Amino acid sequence: MGRFAFLLIAVFVCACEDVVDVDLPQNESRLIVNGIVRVDPSQEFLPIKIAVTETNGFFEEPTITTLESAVILVGEPNPDAPDLFNLSTKILKELTPGSGVYEPDTVYVDERIQTRFLTPNTVFFLIVEHKGNKYLAQSSYTRTVPIDQLELGTETLFDEDDTEIKLTITDVPEEKNYFVFDFGFGEFLALDDQFIDGQQFEFSYFYQKDLEVGQEVEISVLGADQEFHNYMDLLVEQTQNDGGVFETPAATVRGNVFDITGLDNINIFDNVGRPESFALGYFAVVEEFKQTLTIQ
Repeated sequence: MGRFAFLLIAVFVCACEDVVDVDLPQNESRLIVNGIVRVDPSQEFLPIKIAVTETNGFFEEPTITTLESAVILVGEPNPDAPDLFNLSTKILKELTPGSGVYEPDTVYVDERIQTRFLTPNTVFFLIVEHKGNKYLAQSSYTRTVPIDQLELGTETLFDEDDTEIKLTITDVPEEKNYFVFDFGFGEFLALDDQFIDGQQFEFSYFYQKDLEVGQEVEISVLGADQEFHNYMDLLVEQTQNDGGVFETPAATVRGNVFDITGLDNINIFDNVGRPESFALGYFAVVEEFKQTLTIQ
């Protein structure tokens, strides 16, 4: 009798289930620009690869898209007119069709940029056209400091399987410096030198994942200005559980890629008057130093 009563209850519960249709947000698709150019000063050319994708539905992954055009303007401020720049134009092409990755054209004219010309005053403008809209991003070349020491630690944070690495850098004195650390696996950390100005600084970072003995991990320190630092800090905060900050940029985290369609003066491109008109992602040209550590 008890079993029969249980079956009746189960049938009744199942019969009461309704299909509920949930209206998900129907946001317009947005262009995503992954344009972090990591410069190794020992190499001859900048490794420029601008990857573009496009947002889809609420739960869907971004898809590769194509651009109508992509160029980088590079130069330095005019000493006689600081608001003007002496610029040269470098054309970017999708060298591998369908990849969504745009690089300096080398087919007819070598459009690559040599690292030896870079200075702290070097300014870059990325201009792309996508589905009839024109977007612009600006970045100054930002230097960083090398990694003094990188070693494994023995401490844990939350779990006994945590892996500690200890990293040491030396901050440049009497300068306001910002850093972005790339620990691989889509894990980043943004840091400023507010409390370490001019000092050698050691800190620990914990991998909360299983790393195998003999596995190599590559750790980088990237140069950053305040804007890039703040962007990465907020992006890490909003995407720390999503498998990587560049997989699906959070819609609430705006980068520095602005819609300048129809603007007469591109010196004013901060979306004043049309705050919802922007692309996702970021464009920056930064110095990078990296080291590799073997898990033991």
